Amino acid sequence: MSSNSTDIPFNIECFMNDKDVSGKMNRSLFEELCADLLERVKSPLSAIMEQSQLGPEDISAVEIVGGGTRIPSVKERISKFFKKDVSTTLNADEAVSRGCALQCAILSPAFKVKEFSVTDAAPFSISLKWSTEADEAEGNYEVFCKNHALPYSKVITFYRKNPFVLEAFYTHPNLVPFAESKIGQFLVQNVAPQEDGQKSKIKVKVRINTHGIFSVSTASMIQKCKTEESDDTLIDEVEDDLQLNCPEVSKTEKKKLQGDSEVDIEPQVQNDNPENEQSPPSPEPTSQEIHNGVNHQKPNGEIKTDQPPDAKRPKIKVKTIQLPIEASLVWQLGRDLLNMYIESEGKMVMQDKLEKERNDAKNAVEEYVYDFRDKLAGSYSKFVNDEDRTKFSALLSQTEDWLYEEGQDQPKCVYVDKMTELQNLGTPIQNRYLEAEERPRVLEKLQNAIHHYIKIAEDFRNGDENYIHIDVTDMEKVENCYKETMEWMNNAINAQASVVIHDDPVVRVAEFSAKLKNLKSVCDPIVSKSKPRVEYPAEDRKEPEVKSDTIIQEAETITMENDSIEISEQSGCDPYVNGTTNMDVE
Repeated sequence: MSSNSTDIPFNIECFMNDKDVSGKMNRSLFEELCADLLERVKSPLSAIMEQSQLGPEDISAVEIVGGGTRIPSVKERISKFFKKDVSTTLNADEAVSRGCALQCAILSPAFKVKEFSVTDAAPFSISLKWSTEADEAEGNYEVFCKNHALPYSKVITFYRKNPFVLEAFYTHPNLVPFAESKIGQFLVQNVAPQEDGQKSKIKVKVRINTHGIFSVSTASMIQKCKTEESDDTLIDEVEDDLQLNCPEVSKTEKKKLQGDSEVDIEPQVQNDNPENEQSPPSPEPTSQEIHNGVNHQKPNGEIKTDQPPDAKRPKIKVKTIQLPIEASLVWQLGRDLLNMYIESEGKMVMQDKLEKERNDAKNAVEEYVYDFRDKLAGSYSKFVNDEDRTKFSALLSQTEDWLYEEGQDQPKCVYVDKMTELQNLGTPIQNRYLEAEERPRVLEKLQNAIHHYIKIAEDFRNGDENYIHIDVTDMEKVENCYKETMEWMNNAINAQASVVIHDDPVVRVAEFSAKLKNLKSVCDPIVSKSKPRVEYPAEDRKEPEVKSDTIIQEAETITMENDSIEISEQSGCDPYVNGTTNMDVE
């Protein structure tokens, strides 16, 4: 009816009591029947404009994305509200697909795209209520307004001497689709006053996660203690502990940061100071430094204390103590109903897992049929006789027909049994092929190892200095081992040569590998034995003479093979005298 304004027939067979229904419907009649529903289009449009604090004149373009918004009467009402023509260039499924594709491209190292982010918003505003230590009115503060960005964290600072309770609730209960607007209570425990009896600073971190779930995540107490320290020690940390006493909670945030960052808020509690001061005291300096006992005011606001160098002053240490939080949440669903949903979810997860395993077993059978059929006519053809080939081919065709008929939807165990039946015939053929492919390589390694040890034995008998240190008995072990291995190998080769290729092998590749391993384990420790170290007598050891790079200081006579060179003592002469060169002679 969106594209046709004429009467459109409709027919419903066996609508009720085996009676058929037929009739006609046109767009005008349909809109008349749905008039009360179509009027609801204006309500969310007005709400979103009010929340965004914008007017229709501030909107430059309107895009409607698929779904029921394409109904002509809905488009007409949206266009009338914004006083602009609406655009329909993007479908809902295309928008989702494009967003998923772009997000995947960002995560993939193979694509380079411009990154984009999606900021979710809290659907309902959330407030906090807390108890006071006296009989004053309770404090109240809206921590997260409607459409607040999430995930988000905020830190609220309290001044307390005793444990206190925070109560979280939805600010506007009439807008929440729950029976109970209260979220829960959070008891901050182990709160204690300072050493001087003053109230402690308590920092409470509240958070709304990416799913829109509110929680009081952490609470910490800031304690100060004074110790005597020398004047050359810097003060670790001095925090501003303003005790504000105003009749209501301030809604001014010190800073606003997006994402997962924190926002500090100082709630101002009415009559929360026992001295009942009306104005906060002057804050202590943010940092202090002792320098030569003179009090200086730096441009950046730092203060230097005017004290003698040897004087001691109290050092303020600040430590943070994590406080336990006892949460008492309000369940919007009953325990029994919630447990039933959790159990149903577990059943569905298990059902999905079983279904995946069933499909994997079915796909494995189908893959085995197609893969083995191709190899049976190709690489495996020489390793199976005609009778077995005919029998196995018939079983593969029978299994294929079964998969697309009664085997379309069978339990996992049925597919496993089918796979076992196929493997009973296919595995021997596959093993013969693998044995024939691997046997020449392993046999070559074994032959090379035997020839290697034969060569070493010959060198030993010829007095090769590399092996002369090996004991004769050990070398005999090497000879006996490779002779025994060579005899076994020759017998195995002859036995295998008498077997037809489509029969099972007499000697497996694993046996050749085991013989090679045994040969190396016996021979390698003997033939790789290192030569013993020769120790020379002490009197034959001479310390190396140290060469001198300076001018020769005393005369020496050095006799060489045929010539005798006499070097007279010279001191402080030039390197070149009468065309000759002074040399260091060793």
